[in-house]
Amino acid sequence: MLERRTRLLEEHIRTNCEQMVREPSGQLTHPYTVPSSPDSPYYSTALWDWDSWATSIALGQVEADTDRLGHFAEYERGSILNFLDHTDEDGVMPIQLTPDTTLLHGDPTRAGGFAENMHKPVLAQHAAMLVQRLRDAEWVRPHLGTIGRFVDRYLESHVHAETGLAYWQTDFAVGVDNDPSVYYRPAKSTASIYLNSLLYRELLAFGYLLEELGDLPEATRRRRQAQDLADAVTEHLWDERDGTFYSADLDLRPIDPEDWLHRGAPRAWSSLLLRVDNWSSFLPLWAGLASREQAERMVERLRDDRTFNAAYGVRTLSRLEKMYDLRASNNPSNWLGPIWGVSNYLVFRGLVKYGFEEDAIELAEKTVELFGRDLETSGSLHEFYHPDNGEPIMTKGFQNWNFTVLNMIAWLEDRPTLSEF
Repeated sequence: MLERRTRLLEEHIRTNCEQMVREPSGQLTHPYTVPSSPDSPYYSTALWDWDSWATSIALGQVEADTDRLGHFAEYERGSILNFLDHTDEDGVMPIQLTPDTTLLHGDPTRAGGFAENMHKPVLAQHAAMLVQRLRDAEWVRPHLGTIGRFVDRYLESHVHAETGLAYWQTDFAVGVDNDPSVYYRPAKSTASIYLNSLLYRELLAFGYLLEELGDLPEATRRRRQAQDLADAVTEHLWDERDGTFYSADLDLRPIDPEDWLHRGAPRAWSSLLLRVDNWSSFLPLWAGLASREQAERMVERLRDDRTFNAAYGVRTLSRLEKMYDLRASNNPSNWLGPIWGVSNYLVFRGLVKYGFEEDAIELAEKTVELFGRDLETSGSLHEFYHPDNGEPIMTKGFQNWNFTVLNMIAWLEDRPTLSEF
């Protein structure tokens, strides 16, 4: 059964991946990628931020499997270039672009200060992945300044002074849409483990690009920034009691020396852990932020059938959380427990990175079973799934990061495996 579904998925992905590329149109002057097939109801025309990065992870594996290195390069580079074209002088980069529209939340003039979310910090990672794969960095050189401004906008406008942690401006378009650690919480209040893990890798990726293009002093500076962030994550987001990383609440009143009630014992802490058990807590494994001892404790939690471990992969929210909910939703999409391809994949990559081979095999095989079963019964893949019975919940025709199951298959079969930076 697994072998048949493996071959079915390989054929499907290698054939249908071409449906995710688009030619220049309107304000998108470069070729680009989209998350879905042309007949999918939601994602067939728009260029999305971390979606385009994840799509490239899968497209790289298609190229490796079919001996067509660079086949999709024009569309992958074009996705990056389209975002860079629409990045302003302050480094603010849109979350999504269509031929006619630009998605960027908040006041574009920023008259009241910077108060908007923007493109997830995966742009430099996307570029670095292509540079590693294609062994060519020169196309990035004219854009180093813009990438630097984008990274600096995160460091200058999304980082909490007391802790050194990155936070979301609001709960708008945070990737893991309705993560209870962020969703419906006050503005600028959540130091998300998801965001901090991505930003750490983004700083390392930017350092890599700078070194490849000959600027070693600046590369070193960016890597030091990455280490500063890693130190902040370890200090403030690791929970020794539970043996995992969490997001943190930054919404504390400032210390006022004139406040008669508090001045005798002012707080000595700068954040409070948000002990919400979601899949993002495992991203420090993917990012390489965890120590070996921390990783071992986290994997024990991952194996628990009561919480994350499900028949078809990793629940995006622990089944023991009060907010656990598998109902369909769109805009925001539901991350309150359903299985997503990207969460299965990134947790899998973390397991591989830290050498938990048996756990990685189990998760990869579960993902093959999930998508192979869907393909057999519906002829397509979907956006997210029921964790216990594997039934699709939303969005037939969704492709995007689901296609990273191809990377899992290559790893399972001990073949050349393409991965992200």
